[in-house]
Amino acid sequence: AIHRLRQVHERIVTPLEEEGLSLYAQHIDALDTGTLVDIFRAERNACLLGTDAVRDGVDVPGDSLRMIVFDRVPWPRPDILHKARREQFGKARYDDMITRLRLKQAFGRLIRRASDRGVFIALDSRLPTRLTTGFPPGVTVHRVGLAEAIAETRRFLGTETPPLAPAKSSP
Repeated sequence: AIHRLRQVHERIVTPLEEEGLSLYAQHIDALDTGTLVDIFRAERNACLLGTDAVRDGVDVPGDSLRMIVFDRVPWPRPDILHKARREQFGKARYDDMITRLRLKQAFGRLIRRASDRGVFIALDSRLPTRLTTGFPPGVTVHRVGLAEAIAETRRFLGTETPPLAPAKSSP
């Protein structure tokens, strides 16, 4: 996860800077997670990259947190403790329960108050529909390609780029 985070940071830092957006990242910036979250919370137009510790520890109500992106389905790590619990508590059903709870927790970070608005994006096309029951009732799940997700997100957040005007020829 840390390796992927660093790769993503490397790819998006310059385009975000060109758009006037600050990028903060766990495991890259020499700050503890709490400080990174505090800085992120104070800025309305910034991005924060993090691993599970950020997802589990973020409390940013309001406009600073308007989008959460998961690069993969947050399946539990198959360590020895997980394997033992999995055997005792229903095998694949246990994995599904843990994953649903992680999705629910992350969504709950995005929408903290009735006035909060946001976009939750799962880039992993292998997200099973049965896990989307982790989202609150009334949440609509759209399965779309990346280009459409970007366009819908821009519309939702009000950051649409206007279409290019046709070039005019001079007489």
